[in-house]
Amino acid sequence: MAIELDNSFTVPVPPEQAWDVLLDVERIAPCMPGASVTSVEGDEIEGQVKVKLGPLSLTYKGTAKFTDKDQAAHIISIEASGKETRGSGTASASVQASLTPGGGAGQTLVSIHTSLNVTGKPAQFGRSLLPEVSGKLIQQFATNLEAMINADTAAGATEAVETGTGDAGASQGDAGAGSGQAPTDSAVTATAPVSPAAPAVKQEESLNAFKFVVVPILKRVLPVAAVGAAIAVIFRRLRSRKS
Repeated sequence: MAIELDNSFTVPVPPEQAWDVLLDVERIAPCMPGASVTSVEGDEIEGQVKVKLGPLSLTYKGTAKFTDKDQAAHIISIEASGKETRGSGTASASVQASLTPGGGAGQTLVSIHTSLNVTGKPAQFGRSLLPEVSGKLIQQFATNLEAMINADTAAGATEAVETGTGDAGASQGDAGAGSGQAPTDSAVTATAPVSPAAPAVKQEESLNAFKFVVVPILKRVLPVAAVGAAIAVIFRRLRSRKS
C-alpha cells in the first residue's frame, strides 16, 4: 500500500544549527520512539525500528541513505527500506525535509514529505490510520528532540559558567597568596560547583502505536457513542410513553 504523508515540527534553534543537529543521526536516533542505529558509514545508515500494537510486536531492520544534502537551500533527501525480522512485510520510503525559519526568533520549521509503501500487517491499518500514526510519531520525536537540545544548551551553559568562575577563583586565590592573605569568601563561592544539567531524553523501547493511535481514537469515539446511547434511551422512553 502506497501513501503520501506531510508532517512538520519546530526545532528550538536557527536553521544553520538545526541543519547540523538533524544530520547527526546517531545523536538524534534516541528521540524517535523504537528507533536505533547500528552503524553509520558516510551517508548510509543501518538500523531498526520496533513497533508495538497491543499484543502485536514488529521489528524492522533496514538501511537509509542520504541522497541529497543541499545546505544552501536547507533541503535533505533520504531513501529508506526495511523488512520485518519475523515476517514477510516490507517498508520503503522516500523522504524530503526542508528547513525554514520558524515563527519565533531562533526557531526552525522542518517540513517533511514522505512517500511511503508498506506491505504485510501494517498495511491492514489502512490509509486512515497511517497518517495518524506518522503525525503522532513526528510529534513525539519533536518533543524529545527539543528536550535533548535544551539539555545540551543547559550543559553548555553550565560548563561555560564553571570554566569562567574557576579561572576567576584561581586568579583571586593567586592574588591572595601573593599578598599573604587567605582567599576571600567571594572567591570560594565563585568556585562552588554548579548543578548539572538535566539528563538526556530516555528512549522508548518501541513505537507503541496503540498508545499513539487507538487511545486517541477511542477518546474521540467514546463520547460520541455515549451521546448516541443517551439519545437512543430518550427515544425509547418517548415511544414507551406514547404506547
